[in-house]
Amino acid sequence: MSVYIGNLSYNLEEDDVREVFAEYGSVTRVSLPIDRETGRKRGFGFVEMQTEAEEEKAIDELDGAEWMERVLKVNKAKPRENRSNNRDRGFSGSRR
Repeated sequence: MSVYIGNLSYNLEEDDVREVFAEYGSVTRVSLPIDRETGRKRGFGFVEMQTEAEEEKAIDELDGAEWMERVLKVNKAKPRENRSNNRDRGFSGSRR
């Protein structure tokens, strides 16, 4: 399972996030998605930790915490929706 982190500074690097989450356990993966159009970070990310107990501890401690002048939103990551389902409902993904 992954942890979702929202409201991140666009200036953060993966090592910054890893350092904060390492206070709560062993971090196995950090991902900070990049916007395809702008090339800059999107302001959210995902962290995977070695155990679910470590993830829960990080969520409990960091959700609502202030970091780099931003209040973090930290919770269990939800499974990614299948984008093809949106097309079935009439959403093409294009902006008009």
